[in-house]
Amino acid sequence: MRIKRVGSIDASKKRRSIASADGLTLPLFDDRESRVVAIALQSGSNGNCIYVETEDVRLLFDAGIPGSHAEKRLAAYGRDIREVDAVIISHDHADHVRCAGVLQRKYHLPLYMTRSTHEAAKNRCPLGTLNEVRHFRAGQVLHIKNVRIETIPTPHDAADGVAFVVEAACRRLGILTDLGHVFEGLTDIVKSLDGVFLESNYDPEMLRVGSYPDFLKRRIEGPHGHISNQEAAKLLCSAMRSNRMKWACLAHLSEENNQPALAIATHQRILPSDFTLHVASRYESVGSFIL
Repeated sequence: MRIKRVGSIDASKKRRSIASADGLTLPLFDDRESRVVAIALQSGSNGNCIYVETEDVRLLFDAGIPGSHAEKRLAAYGRDIREVDAVIISHDHADHVRCAGVLQRKYHLPLYMTRSTHEAAKNRCPLGTLNEVRHFRAGQVLHIKNVRIETIPTPHDAADGVAFVVEAACRRLGILTDLGHVFEGLTDIVKSLDGVFLESNYDPEMLRVGSYPDFLKRRIEGPHGHISNQEAAKLLCSAMRSNRMKWACLAHLSEENNQPALAIATHQRILPSDFTLHVASRYESVGSFIL
């Protein structure tokens, strides 16, 4: 199995390409026709934000990191946050929405979220004045220029949480975190993808012996919490039969109840040895991943 962890770069030295951990060169968008490229700007309970770019659309999924961090990390890849077409929010938990107001006011970016998520988020976070919020219904398909975005209702313990499938240039990219459990239809969704950011939140044994109180342990492993390394690996294994998926990026790893090396080892035991696997970071950008 090829395992890559690719961090941010010095934009003054690398504007047209990014060198991956194994020495491969990943082209940026001077050669972006018929491509979907994604960057995990940050992933974890301390803040989530994923950037997706197609030929002429630029999107941010979730707004859990400061605007200054998002701006700086995108600039390292030669991207300007002011060129983003929309910020799309998955749910109302603070690590996904706390900086939505700043992103809109500072960079004039339209926000997309469900009405219930909007109302719940206002009660959780000091979002400030939001001038351009476009509400959608969970399960609705969004269209932003030539990009199709499926919003998938999840059983996570949020007001009206959704996951996403981004479809463009005949490619399908999943952004599947905060899932609750492996709900009906999720396996078929994963099978349909060319690439995926997939929650791999916790190791069951680390959770069992860890310091979290029992109620929080029950919440994490319960039907409205998160999915484990083993559950994520089985989902990816099911997708191998379609021979479609090019890569997966493990996301939303717990700081207390998981470790990147442990998550990787769990997947290695199940997945084919030649499958490309990435790990999103809680502290820096990781990418770019190309479809």
